[in-house]
Amino acid sequence: MAYHLEFRSYQFPLKKPLTTNYGSWSVREGIIIRLINELGRVNYGEIAPISWFGSETMAEALQFCQQLPSRITHEEIWTIPDRLPASQFGFGSAWENLEITPNSLPNPEIIPNPLAKGALNIVPPFFLAKRRVSAGARGVPSCYSYLLPTGIAALESWQLPWQQGYRTFKWKIGVEDCHQELDQLQQLVNLLPVGAKLRLDANGGLNLGQAKLWLGECDRLQQPTAKIEFLEQPLPVENFRDLLILADRYDTPIALDESVATLGQLKTCYAQGWRGIFVIKPSIAGYGDRLREFCQNYSLDAVFSSSLETAIGRNHALKLAQELSNSDRALGFGVDHWLEIDQETLIKQLWQGH
Repeated sequence: MAYHLEFRSYQFPLKKPLTTNYGSWSVREGIIIRLINELGRVNYGEIAPISWFGSETMAEALQFCQQLPSRITHEEIWTIPDRLPASQFGFGSAWENLEITPNSLPNPEIIPNPLAKGALNIVPPFFLAKRRVSAGARGVPSCYSYLLPTGIAALESWQLPWQQGYRTFKWKIGVEDCHQELDQLQQLVNLLPVGAKLRLDANGGLNLGQAKLWLGECDRLQQPTAKIEFLEQPLPVENFRDLLILADRYDTPIALDESVATLGQLKTCYAQGWRGIFVIKPSIAGYGDRLREFCQNYSLDAVFSSSLETAIGRNHALKLAQELSNSDRALGFGVDHWLEIDQETLIKQLWQGH
């Protein structure tokens, strides 16, 4: 089976730069791909690389797409090298549903049209049902973790999303002075209402001594109300053994993120004994069906998270999340407030006149 292939690259600024241990991220780049089968059925996929997380670079993804013919076979779609995990996800997502007969196509209420107005704010009804929320409610913030700004700005930035219904918040650390951030952590924990959950994400930016300081303070702040859900990737990927030791030594859970960025890394960490929390970004993990197979074969405490994709990649990632989430943890998709432009309009403009 062969498919007609088209692709368009995109670039848009974030509403404000996202500051992490890696530096300042101000522009999102990616590629939207479109496959058309012999019956004229169309489906889209997205390549949204984050090279500092371990995926290919934007240049590598674009070079891969440019060397492909305008007609691509099923075999070419499913033999993309593992060094291109974001491309694997994008092409695999675009291929999904193309060969389903019209009578068995999914209900559009179940799998939202990624180009539809407001698609970015859709929470799939099957996910809401899983969370015991009315299927008629869309865009329920309590299903998502809201990404706060770094530093002292977080002390006030949680209030509006709390009023909107968010109950889980994520705060990037390892950006400013360690002791200054620890002081801000205590203030933030004291300010957050009962029922709030806080995720701390170091992006591998702490050393062992700092990680112990953070975990010790987190354990102390868990009394009397446990508001800190977990500390995410406190140490670099190469410090896996230290992460295992810390996970056993402290009460505050540790989550792996960069260490499990791709499916290959995920399998390796599991084989080496990690049974804690896995933060999975489907858009850079590789083929969705292979991720699905691994997660279904093993009981993972997984939190699925955004890569700041457009609506195309987001909806494919959410579909995987609803299938594979086996806990009530909020999904890491509360990031729309970082996006400057209407992404659905951007995607439509890429194919204007086609």
